Amino acid sequence: MNTLMKKWRNQPFFTYLFLAIQTIVFILGYLTPMIQAGGVMYGPFVAYMHEYWRFVTPIFLHFGLAHFAINSVILYYMGQQVEAIYGHSRFFCLYILSGIMGNVMSFAFNQVGVQSAGASTSLFGLFGAFLILGLHFKNDYRIQAMVRQFALFVGLNLVFGLFDQSIDIWGHVGGIIGGLLVGNLLALPKNYGKYSIHTRIISGIVLGFLLVIFVIYGLKKYQILV
Repeated sequence: MNTLMKKWRNQPFFTYLFLAIQTIVFILGYLTPMIQAGGVMYGPFVAYMHEYWRFVTPIFLHFGLAHFAINSVILYYMGQQVEAIYGHSRFFCLYILSGIMGNVMSFAFNQVGVQSAGASTSLFGLFGAFLILGLHFKNDYRIQAMVRQFALFVGLNLVFGLFDQSIDIWGHVGGIIGGLLVGNLLALPKNYGKYSIHTRIISGIVLGFLLVIFVIYGLKKYQILV
């Protein structure tokens, strides 16, 4: 019984949970289009109708099968690695908070009326969490190898995003910022010594400050705040 429990705890169950949620939502979105319309990031509805759940729901929504499939494959492989390194609860916080940061930044800086959705805000947060590991574990060749791979992937995606108008570049940038800050704030289990307590506190303060500032900036853009 203990062996089974230990084996279950070692499974990336939050990765599987997020995959299941976005799969169910994707199927329901085809059956009921209102689900898609009611959950994507759409600035006017956030600003004028106070639909603040749209900072979270776009994480689990996708535009089309290709968009859904690509993000699901990345989540499956990347999620297992990050959840194994950071642990279940930290991974959950990383994924959700990075996605929120990406959607808040999208709300603040995208043009009025742009719709966006997708797990990529959270996925870029996982990339950011990996990148911050490179600063704390400079002598670990395995982590450094993964960081270099992910840094190249992130860089290429950001460059392509500058030329592809269908990509929410602000959501991706916000996701990376969220991942860097949340990864630094939470630290790794049993590795607190690698993380300065002052750096962790500052990361938490900066995270909260940016979230508030981006929301205020977005509301000012829609002339809610003068």
